[in-house]
Parts: sequence; C-alpha cells; structure tokens
Amino acid sequence: MGRKAIRLKDDLCDLCGTCVAVCPADALELTECRLLIDMERCTLCANCVHACPLGCLEVRDEVPV
Repeated sequence: MGRKAIRLKDDLCDLCGTCVAVCPADALELTECRLLIDMERCTLCANCVHACPLGCLEVRDEVPV
C-alpha cells in the first residue's frame, strides 16, 4: 500500500481558487496559469477535493518518480 497524494487534473481546472480557500494547511497555491500542490504541507484532509466544483482534484496513490 503506497502513500496517498492529492492529484490535479490540469485539463479540467479553471483556476477558480475554491480549493485554495478551504485548505487549512496552506498547501495549495494559484499561479497565473496553474495550481500548485505542496505535498510536504498537505495533510490529506481532502477539503480541496470536496470543494472543487469541477472535480479536478482527487486522492490517489503517490506515483514514484
């Protein structure tokens, strides 16, 4: 069983910022063209996953690099 991580479906994200607003760990950051996820700060609470109106975020097994 691998570690879990929040994963973004980039092609669906419209950069609305809803996920950033509900993250208690400040693990999400919006740039001009992308949402960044800091997995070092993320607590996997999944608030962002449930808040995203487009279903762009999900909890998945972490993929080794």
